[in-house]
Amino acid sequence: MTLDRAVFVFAGCVILFSVTLAYLVSPWWLLLAVFAGLNMIQAAFTGFCPAAMVFKKLGVKPGPAFR
Repeated sequence: MTLDRAVFVFAGCVILFSVTLAYLVSPWWLLLAVFAGLNMIQAAFTGFCPAAMVFKKLGVKPGPAFR
């Protein structure tokens, strides 16, 4: 798995987790999904992604988006 795919899987899991918690616990959990979405948008424009930095330190090999 490349770094790009790991970041996409992580972001997808965060969003699904957020929606699940919003349904089961409180609608305020949707703010986590908003944060994940905004982070993906800024990463698309700047190339800076904290999750990518963490995965890179864990040894995930880089892909074309986050070098």
